[in-house]
Amino acid sequence: MKAELASYNQSPRKVRLVTDLVKGKKVQDALNTLTFLPKRAALPIKKLIESAVANAKAKGEEPANLIIKDLRVDSAGMLVRFMPRAMGRAAPIRKRKSRVVLELGNQKTANGSGNEARESRRMSRTSGTVKKEAGTRNEVDMAQSVVSE
Repeated sequence: MKAELASYNQSPRKVRLVTDLVKGKKVQDALNTLTFLPKRAALPIKKLIESAVANAKAKGEEPANLIIKDLRVDSAGMLVRFMPRAMGRAAPIRKRKSRVVLELGNQKTANGSGNEARESRRMSRTSGTVKKEAGTRNEVDMAQSVVSE
């Protein structure tokens, strides 16, 4: 179940502040969060989620079981205006646009939360000898020195 906001007139950096809050949440929790969020991008993102839920309903999915599987914000180009500056020069003003792509997933088929997947990728990148509890760099160095002795 996908939905896309092709061209939204706000910079991707500002829109990502809103999308990062609802990524990985249940649909109902995300809608409640966006309802009371005092950011300009909250309303369009909320409408996008509602649209994706309507698409899912049309395909026969149960809205209560849906989670936000993927929510990406990319640049959709920019409109360049010019501001007059001193001595006849001009400086560009970049009015950035965003493209938001939303994908919903079924809670039962999703592979856990995004944090668990991220943690497993992080652990696979390390050597494997370091325990997850080892938090500081010194503890990691001490654990490796004990293993090598």
